[in-house]
Amino acid sequence: MEVGRQDPTISVVMNYTETKGQEAVDLYEIAEKNVYPWQSALCYDIMAVNEEGLWTHQKFGYSVPRRNGKSECVLMRCLWGLKNGERILYTAHRATTSHSVWERLERMCKKVSIEVDSSFRAFGKEHLYCGDGIIEFRTRTSSGGLGEGYDLLIIDEAQEYTPDQETALKYVVSDSLNPQTIMLGTPPTAISAGTVFPNYRAAVLRGDGYESGWAEWSVDELTDPTDTEAWYRTNPSMGYHLDERKVRAEIGEDRIDFNIQRLGLWLQYNQKSAISENEWKALEVEELPALTGRLFVGIKFGNDGANAALSICVRTEDGRRFLECYDCRPVRDGFDWMLSFLEKADIEAVVIDGAGKGDNLADAMKQMKLKKPMQPKVVEVIRANATFEASLNDASICHMEQPSVTQVVSNCDKRAIGSNGGFGYKSLRVGVDISILDSMILANWACTESKPRKVQHISY
Repeated sequence: MEVGRQDPTISVVMNYTETKGQEAVDLYEIAEKNVYPWQSALCYDIMAVNEEGLWTHQKFGYSVPRRNGKSECVLMRCLWGLKNGERILYTAHRATTSHSVWERLERMCKKVSIEVDSSFRAFGKEHLYCGDGIIEFRTRTSSGGLGEGYDLLIIDEAQEYTPDQETALKYVVSDSLNPQTIMLGTPPTAISAGTVFPNYRAAVLRGDGYESGWAEWSVDELTDPTDTEAWYRTNPSMGYHLDERKVRAEIGEDRIDFNIQRLGLWLQYNQKSAISENEWKALEVEELPALTGRLFVGIKFGNDGANAALSICVRTEDGRRFLECYDCRPVRDGFDWMLSFLEKADIEAVVIDGAGKGDNLADAMKQMKLKKPMQPKVVEVIRANATFEASLNDASICHMEQPSVTQVVSNCDKRAIGSNGGFGYKSLRVGVDISILDSMILANWACTESKPRKVQHISY
């Protein structure tokens, strides 16, 4: 019988020689049924302990496509915790999810002879008290868990875990002598509100996670939904309770949704973005086009005062406008890098947006006897953003791939400016600086507003 891949397609696990995982698996198998190999292996990693008997991973996150049985791993972990006197907080996005887990754990406790002293079934406030072992269930809010202390924090449906919820919850395990936080879910879709889960994943994969682990079953690019090999590669429970007939029935018109939910695809752009990655890539050129005329420069000082970005726009011989971000640096680096560029480049016009710092840069340019920059008013900034949107729609702009720019453009949303329907852009992701996009918008506007110089012909 063919079964799905049992080891994760991507995992980051710290070295360990001892684990409590088998104890948890044994308890679960007494209470319920046999554990799949991938579930027991994942439980071993989650419950690894160091020489001092502390959890090797203070944080562990994992992502498995839907209906594979990813919750079984935390059920094993919770059952072990109740038997061993841990205080546990189980949180979910939906009340029905946490209630379902409460029902199953109550039933399992009876099967493994864990005495339940108190069981409370009210939706969103369920609990099980088993001697020293306690598990409470909460539907996540921005204030849930404040003022309470636990040893284990479970974040189910983690794709919906928001930063304000994390602020309220992440400290509830700080007083524990041996704390652990577990996040489980699927990659975010277009309607997912959370950013904590994907940010945690990114941090661990780049090596920034402290005593943290990660596991996922996923494809690394958009894949044909009918590719059965991909089904088995990304769904570890294929051949057990999942089969090809069930998966085939899930295929619909939305191949992106199928890729996310059934194949575990982590998109590199935000589906809520006002500009999609595909839209931006459609304007990409492989080679630098033939350019004509002088440069138009856009400089934007970020609204948070942290960074400044400089971009250029120049006309092409085929009638388009070529855009590129020159650099984005912290404001504390000063103006020298911008002034050096402005002094050496062949520039037609400069646009600077940013109260305070923009005035200071304009003064510095005046002292260097550079051409006076434009400093747009709000109505002009609104016009610049509208011009950029029109340029996207009529494909009158082009660019060469810059990963940092693509990240910003594909993770932005519109924000209102003024009271007459004007708009600008804002970032959808923490750490993605919208000033990069804003500087390109200013450069494009300056180029669009300026009329090309005509060559004067004199005849006699």
